[in-house]
Amino acid sequence: MTIWDERYSSQEYVYGTQANKFFQKELQKIPPGIILLPAEGEGRNAVHAAKENWKVYAIDSSIEGQKKALKIAEQMNVQIHYTVSDLKDFDFPTEKYDAIAMIYVHLPNAIRKKIHHKLINSLKVGGKFILEAFSTEQLQYTSGGPKTLELLYTLQMIKDDFKDLQFINLETTITNLSEGLYHKGDAHVVRLVGVK
Repeated sequence: MTIWDERYSSQEYVYGTQANKFFQKELQKIPPGIILLPAEGEGRNAVHAAKENWKVYAIDSSIEGQKKALKIAEQMNVQIHYTVSDLKDFDFPTEKYDAIAMIYVHLPNAIRKKIHHKLINSLKVGGKFILEAFSTEQLQYTSGGPKTLELLYTLQMIKDDFKDLQFINLETTITNLSEGLYHKGDAHVVRLVGVK
């Protein structure tokens, strides 16, 4: 059992059932189409997008995450397509998605750039990319996230990894999280909204 299967195997939705607020706000600005949510976990963002009439594709390495995501989708009477796969092994299609959202997806340096590049390649021309993740400053906070510097982001890393996008918003900010057990309190985050 992986660390994520272990984390998601509880009855409780450990990051809550409400979609991330930044994701909700940005999604409202885009007409519904096809969206990809990599490392989607227990499905809170996928289900929200489906309720907003998006055709939703989600990927995560955790089968426990998939079970919970499909359960909440059924409760909300929406459909999501959820594949269990490690991101590094996933065969990303070319120019398929109208939007891609990475919400608290923290990848090790060894694969980070490669996966970010594959995701950009999967986005249609004119498609939107939405990202919110913990910055390196988050180590000073107790509201969640990886405790390893290598898994956290600087603004420059995001700028370099996503240089093929036109940036609408690129910033670091402090936000207050209330997302289940593991995201609670003030947090230092990096945010990106870009267009291909």
